[in-house]
Amino acid sequence: MGPFTKLVSTMSLILGTTITITSNHWTLAWTGLEINTLAIIPLISKSHHPRAIEATTKYFLTQAAASTLLLFSSMMNAWSTGQWDISQLTYPPSCLLLTTAIAIKLGLAPFHFWFPEVLQGSSLTTALLLSTLMKLPPTTILLLSSHSLNPTLLTTMSILSIALGGWMGLNQTQTRKILAFSSISHLGWMTMIIIYNPKLTLLTFYTYTLMTTSIFLMLNTTNTLKLSTLLTSWTKTPMLNTTLMMALLSLAGLPPLTGFLPKWLIIQELTKQEMTATATAIALLSLLGLFFYLRLAYCSTITLPPNPSNKMKQWSIKKLTNTLTPSITSLSILLLPLSPMILTTT
Repeated sequence: MGPFTKLVSTMSLILGTTITITSNHWTLAWTGLEINTLAIIPLISKSHHPRAIEATTKYFLTQAAASTLLLFSSMMNAWSTGQWDISQLTYPPSCLLLTTAIAIKLGLAPFHFWFPEVLQGSSLTTALLLSTLMKLPPTTILLLSSHSLNPTLLTTMSILSIALGGWMGLNQTQTRKILAFSSISHLGWMTMIIIYNPKLTLLTFYTYTLMTTSIFLMLNTTNTLKLSTLLTSWTKTPMLNTTLMMALLSLAGLPPLTGFLPKWLIIQELTKQEMTATATAIALLSLLGLFFYLRLAYCSTITLPPNPSNKMKQWSIKKLTNTLTPSITSLSILLLPLSPMILTTT
């Protein structure tokens, strides 16, 4: 991909995201989502590999269907109430259609099937964008209209996403697919609390973005696409792999790491809302995710196979010259002591 094409795609991504998160009108929000979809497509298909082309086609079809549902939902609401404001969504069929559209765009269960396949067909950098930046506009729309949505439906989809994200990630050997199911599980946590405490949803999204970005950057440094490559990367970059283990445990939500903060606060908020059974269920279901995070951590640091794999250029890796990776990684591991300050700002 040429530098000009990459620049246009990046600027379009920033523009589409900005339009959606700052708009109150349904048409503007829909326009921003469409700009985002069209901007990410060249980045997914840039390798011209058949798997990348397949991922691009799947992504385009699912996003087009979700955008159509979102536009149809807003038109139905405008037809019945005369309002195009995002926060004035009061027509029940429109609320149901919007929930479906946003669930498809985010990859929430049971509309998650496209997400792992698209991530598997993308490069690590594009997979990072799909897991973090591309989730922000739909999350913003969900946040603005959360007071109008059905709590039972959102809770059901959240529990299903957390269970499925943990269950389906157990048998994976590709790092991108594991992180895709991790994303589905974390989106379940965000959707669970969005009606009761929208600011906590944003905090969860920010910490998830921080931790996922650090993991993708470290995997990209060692070019790790599957577990068998991760097994032999310890001998090349021992310090980086140790940090990767800590970041994975943080993503799993273990104390005293950063990832424990949002899960702790969500369970606390659900208990305040007298949803103790739901809080217990999602806490137990998160143990499924903990298993494959521990497996990744085990592969990255503890396992040292006697025979390295026969791969070309096994010892040539990218030199860690940027300061972004250490900074983001430090934040993704060490933010828990600052939780009182974070809570006062949110």
